[in-house]
Amino acid sequence: MALAPAITDLEQLKDRPTLARLLAWNAEAVEAAKFDRDELTIWIRRGFLRAACELLRDDEATRFTFLCDVTCVDWYPSEPRFEVVYSLLSMTRRERIRLKVRLDGSDADIESLTPLWPGANPFEREVFDLFGVRFHGHPDLRRIMMPEDWEGHPLRKDYPVEGYR
Repeated sequence: MALAPAITDLEQLKDRPTLARLLAWNAEAVEAAKFDRDELTIWIRRGFLRAACELLRDDEATRFTFLCDVTCVDWYPSEPRFEVVYSLLSMTRRERIRLKVRLDGSDADIESLTPLWPGANPFEREVFDLFGVRFHGHPDLRRIMMPEDWEGHPLRKDYPVEGYR
C-alpha cells in the first residue's frame, strides 16, 4: 500500500482540532504545519512556545497533559540551524502531536517548559549539553551527560569528529 503524500498546506490542515485551536488562539504563533503518516507536526514561533504549550495542556479541547520528549536537530550549515522538537501526548484524546521551534545558530535560546511540565528538566539539560541550546527559566541548566569541563557540544554538526584537542 502506497503512503499518502504529506499535507503541508495550512488551509487543508486548519480543520484538525489541535491546529484549529492554536490558529483560533493566535494565528501568528503558527509558522507552519505538516500532516504525514498520521502524525501532525506544528512549527511554533519561538516567542509563543510556552503560551501555546500552556494552552494545549490546559484547554479542555486539547488536553496535552504529557510531555513525552524534548530533543533537537542541527541542520548546519543551514539557517535557522536548530529545530527543538517537543512531543506531546493527550491521553484523554489518545492523540500525539509534535511541536517544533526553529532557532538561529547565533541565537540558540528558548524558554524552558519546566514550569509547565517538571519532567522537561532532564530533556532540556540534555539538549543544552549536547547541542548548546539554552533554556531561559530552567531551574538547573548544567551538563547532564558530558563532564562539566567538556569543551563544546558533541551533537552539533560542526563538532570535530575526534573532539577538540
